Amino acid sequence: MFSTAMRYPEQLIARMREDLTQYGVEETRTPEEVNRKLAPGSGTVLMVVNSVCGCAAGKARPAIGIALQHHVRPDATATVFAGADLEAVARVRELLTGVPPSSPSIALFRDGKPVFVVHRHQIESRQAPEIAKLLTEAFDQYCVSARQ
Repeated sequence: MFSTAMRYPEQLIARMREDLTQYGVEETRTPEEVNRKLAPGSGTVLMVVNSVCGCAAGKARPAIGIALQHHVRPDATATVFAGADLEAVARVRELLTGVPPSSPSIALFRDGKPVFVVHRHQIESRQAPEIAKLLTEAFDQYCVSARQ
């Protein structure tokens, strides 16, 4: 199914990938990498579904950078790219049972289970600092309690 799907050319999205990796966010480009990153016992992991969407560029990606400056952070951060890492995105979406597909989107997992999700409609209606505030509130709630 995925082998015939069109993927964004890497030269088109390379800078958009760097918009997250510059903050230390690790790319997970295959379902196996997603499984390793979100395995049971993996602690808290922030997973970003990156995209070419303008709200990803102008709001979601900068919000990640702001949020990761917070004193409480997830144990790890990772990303998949919608339209490029097709199988990896599909795996993340399988793990987000009951959550409609959304790109961009941001999910906080604890030990492989989603505990907090920011959907595209929540990104579109906010600016980067507001999105970062949502994330840092989730970090305070879920990341601290995971370490206690």
